Amino acid sequence: MHSHLEHAEAARRFATAAQARGHAVVVAGDQLEIAGATFVPANGSFGDALKAALPLIDTDSVVLQKPDFAYSPEAWERLLAPLRRDEADVVVGHRSTRGLADVALEKLAGLALDGLSLDAGSGQKAVRRQVLVDTALTAGADEAELLVKLAAQLYRFVEVRVEALPVAGSLKTVLGAARTFARYASTQDDADNAHEGYSTLTNLETKAQNYNAWLAERFKAFAGQRILEIGAGIGTITAHLATGRQKVIALEVDPFYVRRLQNRFRGQPQVEPHLSDVALADWQQLRAQNLDTIVLSNVLEHIADDAQAVQLFARVLQPSGRLLVFVPALPVLFGSIDEAVGHHRRYTPKTLRAVLEANGFEVERLEWMNLIGIPAWFLNGRLLKRRVLPPLQLRLYDRVAPLLASLEAKVRLPVGLSLFCVAKKQQV
Repeated sequence: MHSHLEHAEAARRFATAAQARGHAVVVAGDQLEIAGATFVPANGSFGDALKAALPLIDTDSVVLQKPDFAYSPEAWERLLAPLRRDEADVVVGHRSTRGLADVALEKLAGLALDGLSLDAGSGQKAVRRQVLVDTALTAGADEAELLVKLAAQLYRFVEVRVEALPVAGSLKTVLGAARTFARYASTQDDADNAHEGYSTLTNLETKAQNYNAWLAERFKAFAGQRILEIGAGIGTITAHLATGRQKVIALEVDPFYVRRLQNRFRGQPQVEPHLSDVALADWQQLRAQNLDTIVLSNVLEHIADDAQAVQLFARVLQPSGRLLVFVPALPVLFGSIDEAVGHHRRYTPKTLRAVLEANGFEVERLEWMNLIGIPAWFLNGRLLKRRVLPPLQLRLYDRVAPLLASLEAKVRLPVGLSLFCVAKKQQV
């Protein structure tokens, strides 16, 4: 265990080194009372130190340093180099020598970091300043929480080798990080449960890949080259639509999701994430994009005035443009999960056709999808009152999704959990 005096002495060393090198360095220690030009001491938690530091830092990148003599300032340049070359947003120092506790921590961290493998207990990291500004940490946050949130936003991670003594990282620190990773891997999502639907979205993407591919194929079969996707969420359908298209504009109202979309589709210029809701979008500017397709995957039910929204879609599309809609069906199934993800309604073929044909579209195809999903939705949302779809159920369902896709392509379903619709813009 390291004493407060040792932490303070290490912090002085790093403060002096930071001033000499002109780096912005945040040292998170215990009740330190040192100030430097580019060094901000901690009074409490790592999160407190970071919050105090950011307004004082004007460099593009920030070094995060534990006050521990096991680490050397000589590693800072190696940490910062990938950021300066725009090869990464987050750089983690991988210690040349680690104990068994740190190796175990890495394995546990992978559960909370969506499989990302890195030296999660490392006391040396470097991060773009703007990335830190855009990341909301809870009160008393530790570095493990920061890693979880950065990984969730799909920022680019890189590891670089750093020399550190084996004693780096106290057992208390390792156990604290382990508790944080365990919490985010089980009961807490990386949006800190602020978005109840976020867990469902991420579970659907990671645990139901076959299902997503099945749904995406329905959209791809009717989509054109210039697409507006309303309510892109975390980009699950966007990723399938993007390949081979001239343009995919991903409209999303939540800044949390927009940052994730921007990171996810970095390097794919045909995908343009836009922050806006339907009511406030610049429809004049969107009309100038010569859009031939609008896609809504589980979105129309989130819009309070769906009729007005459909009118806007008709105005922005090119002549003969198509509206592709996937919505939850059967009002009798409306339950706690619908409430959690913000549904205003579930549709029937009659109500969906009515809102489309009364507001500028002609329905070309309207069909049920996902018959087998009805019992599970009723069980979870109506009987058990759950607000998130259980991951195990999603995995099991995903196993049979390819078979369902094959069967439903051959048989016209009498009913289903969802409705898929292709509507063509009415000719004036």
